[in-house]
Amino acid sequence: MQDLFSLAAEDTNQPPWERIAIGRQACVLRGFALRWEQALLSQVQAMAAQAPFRHLRTPGGRSMQVAMTNCGACGWYSDAQGYRYTATDPLSGQPWPPMPEAFAALAAQAAEAADLPPFAPNACLINRYTVGTRLTLHQDEGDAQHPIVSVSLGLPAVFLWGGDARADATQKLPLQHGDVVVWGGVDRMRYHGVMPVKDGTSPVAHPLLDGVRINLTFRRAG
Repeated sequence: MQDLFSLAAEDTNQPPWERIAIGRQACVLRGFALRWEQALLSQVQAMAAQAPFRHLRTPGGRSMQVAMTNCGACGWYSDAQGYRYTATDPLSGQPWPPMPEAFAALAAQAAEAADLPPFAPNACLINRYTVGTRLTLHQDEGDAQHPIVSVSLGLPAVFLWGGDARADATQKLPLQHGDVVVWGGVDRMRYHGVMPVKDGTSPVAHPLLDGVRINLTFRRAG
């Protein structure tokens, strides 16, 4: 199922993006985040200095492969107490870094481009994938009345797009630097994941992206 269209960029130096439908209320927006590229990279780097990336532990005590941090009013966290959103970083006791305006604008405009209701996220999970790391099939927590906006930066990855049950068949969707996946409505609780990231070269020379994939996942925490 494909619904492709190109949108002329606001900046004439910015290439157009295209939308690819992957569900009734889900799509990939190819290249959509490129216009925010420099702001995203500089701000992630600054926020990671305040709230460093770390490998969280599952309630069962296993270390997660993907390192993460957060920004926004709420941050997603996991440890022996379980999965939850917190207003402060448990490592420092300080509030998570505030969500930059560019982050909120990107998320809101991506939801609009996906023909979903207005979206104002209050949480952004920032995941760092090194070569070989993956994310197993799961459903995203948060307020299911609001969509998920997921932004890819750095190394390419293969996104696994599943169904309403973990055992459902999955589609393999290649994602490049600047691609955005948006899902909400009837597709909000679809299972999804990321295959092991392969070695490669980021299309953008930036210390944050040296041998790394960065993913920004915007949500509305309950």
